Amino acid sequence: SRAEPELQLRVVLPVPARPGGRTRVQASRPRAPPGLASAAAPVAGGPGFCAPLGFGAATPPGGGVWGLEGVFGHHELTSLFECPVCFDYVLPPILQCQAGHLVCNQCRQKLSCCPTCRGALTPSIRNLAMEKVASAVLFPCKVSPGASHKPEHEDICEYRPYSCPCPGASCKWQGSLEAVMSHLMHAHKSITTLQGEDIVFLATDINLPGAVDWVMMQSCFGHHFMLVLEKQEKYEGHQQFFAIVLLIGTRKQAENFAYRLELNGNRRRLTWEATPRSIHDGVSAAIMNSDCLVFDTAIAHLFADNGNLGINVTISTCCP
Repeated sequence: SRAEPELQLRVVLPVPARPGGRTRVQASRPRAPPGLASAAAPVAGGPGFCAPLGFGAATPPGGGVWGLEGVFGHHELTSLFECPVCFDYVLPPILQCQAGHLVCNQCRQKLSCCPTCRGALTPSIRNLAMEKVASAVLFPCKVSPGASHKPEHEDICEYRPYSCPCPGASCKWQGSLEAVMSHLMHAHKSITTLQGEDIVFLATDINLPGAVDWVMMQSCFGHHFMLVLEKQEKYEGHQQFFAIVLLIGTRKQAENFAYRLELNGNRRRLTWEATPRSIHDGVSAAIMNSDCLVFDTAIAHLFADNGNLGINVTISTCCP
């Protein structure tokens, strides 16, 4: 007689105790939902070949994931990724100890041994199987109650705390989007606000040595925009200017606007047009991607007047 193929997946389930007896446990064969191959059913490919029941095989009624003994609930699935130290989720790249226990990358850097079994954390062992599962799981968002997301979501989540949009690293404030303007008015009182969609941003003393930032606010169309001119010294004797407009708002709101920066004078004109970036992205990201008006000291002097540089700033709305 043909031997039954070896089970690929097993689970230990409690069985009600007999009167006066102890609780028994037994190994249970995984059951597949209707229409799917059994987790241990032989299929084409040779004697004894088993088709494992994959997480992405189908979606059961009511959500969740098909798995051992029917539906593997969403909470139970995400709990498999909880770090035993900080209880945050262990997200790719996922490393394990030699016994297979997981710990998040942030905590792993501070540990000398596995917090579960006290075994060695080195050499680093990558758990590719758990990484594949993680890529298909929706994790609860830490900053947006009730929302779910893929592992890479939190880097761009609109609900995460906003940092102070002022360039430089001196201000460590963080808070909600609604609190940004209040913070700027109280903690950065030197910033001037001009009303209207067409203004002149005047940067004074552009010949100051070293790295310098000029910041101004522009209010129009019911929104506030931050105008930033930043001077960096790329290497000795070579300085560059970066001018950009940021919206005090979300990325989606920023898509509804356009801005134009214009240097004009001495029968010359230099113009840059773009969509404003959200303060969620910050000035550094725009500069890194050259998504702003960039010019060097020689260009600045062509348009400057007695060391002062005027930039015409125009904000407009985009047609839907």
